[in-house]
Amino acid sequence: MGDDQVCEAAVLVIGAGPAGLYAAQELAQRGVEVVLLNRDIRPGGLAEYGIYHSKHKTKAVLRAQFQKILQHPRIRYLGNVTVGEGGDVTLAQLRKLGFAAIVVAVGAQGTKWLGLPGEQLRGVYHAKDLIYYYNGLPPFSERTYEIGKRVAVIGVGNVMADIAHWLVCDLKVDEVIAVARRGAAEVKFTRQELTYFAANLDTAALGEEIRRISDRMRAVGQDPEAAKAFILAALSGAAERASDTRVSFLFLSSPTRMLGDAEGRVCGLEVEDTELVLDETGNTRAKRLGTTHVLDVDTVIFCIGDRVSDELGLPVQWFSFVKNPTPAHPVGDISYEAYDPDACAPIDGVFVVGWARSASEGQVALARKDARSCAEAVTAHIATVPQQDAGAPCAALLELVAGLEKPVVTAEDVLRLAHIEAARAESCGDPGFRFVSNADMLVAMASDEG
Repeated sequence: MGDDQVCEAAVLVIGAGPAGLYAAQELAQRGVEVVLLNRDIRPGGLAEYGIYHSKHKTKAVLRAQFQKILQHPRIRYLGNVTVGEGGDVTLAQLRKLGFAAIVVAVGAQGTKWLGLPGEQLRGVYHAKDLIYYYNGLPPFSERTYEIGKRVAVIGVGNVMADIAHWLVCDLKVDEVIAVARRGAAEVKFTRQELTYFAANLDTAALGEEIRRISDRMRAVGQDPEAAKAFILAALSGAAERASDTRVSFLFLSSPTRMLGDAEGRVCGLEVEDTELVLDETGNTRAKRLGTTHVLDVDTVIFCIGDRVSDELGLPVQWFSFVKNPTPAHPVGDISYEAYDPDACAPIDGVFVVGWARSASEGQVALARKDARSCAEAVTAHIATVPQQDAGAPCAALLELVAGLEKPVVTAEDVLRLAHIEAARAESCGDPGFRFVSNADMLVAMASDEG
């Protein structure tokens, strides 16, 4: 179905990150009327607020794509509206409006914690909150985060690399220690992400660390020297050294608790030694050994992945919304259909996409592919439901949000904001300039500026 074909159906997409935007675009191109409901004022999600703040060109390209999507005649954007228990509207309310389908593209807004003693101490954070902070996402952008001089980051993926990049190049802390419960052969970061702070890597300490764990790695068939070579390969493309921060790794070490001082601030991280064992499928897992020691740090940042929100109104299992195990409209053996495990039944007409379908899986390109597949499943579902007046549910939603005691942002508002911010960025010589509070964005959009 192309742009010139009209489908008598309206679909609500909740969330305007990459998956939601691309899903809206794909559905609109199939002739569907789409309302795009977004928690934030500005669209983009993690493409706006998750990509490292200094990657201006990457962000500019994506913003241009998203602005074009918002201008599609079959897409209506409503920003600054929260969905969920305690939000502006609930999913139950939205399901009663008569949309042919609802696509949930809210990402993985929650954070994973390990439930360790001391997680409530000052100076203990989750990476997602800090990434939102330095990328200017309200309300995180307006909060205070106390980052000390000796920082332990838990995890060895690209999120850890982003946090280390910030600690080394922006905050210029004294020391960053990346802690992993598994070995050096199982790091998840890419060499490119490591190049941003590779010049600060303590190579002598890395060599010693690899020697320390080499027997445990070889016991499960892993090559310590190959693992070390992968990390050191980032030196060949390393960015210029930006600080005197020392970066090191501590492998086969599982956090057990954070220690606090008399003022309630973290002053140490206790870790337990682990070894690698093979499970029945041949994969490795970390086994605790019972021996512990304490790292002298004043900040602990968990970079251990994301989870969906329990407050949206969909069932959650294993950090993700539950999908129909026997979908009516699978695409490539993937289920996009929400499911109620207590009732043992699908949640009719509700679909999940992107990180809402599979938390922390892939970046923008994968979100776009997932959105196309989800749109295919939604289109197949629409063909099974009675024809409707596409304008009725859209009008009902507009009436619902009109009663909110807050401004609801339109696509025209977003485009105006982008124009104002671009002019400010040029005038102040800061390509990364963006308003970092909802209040400032709303004032700007209501002004005569630009």
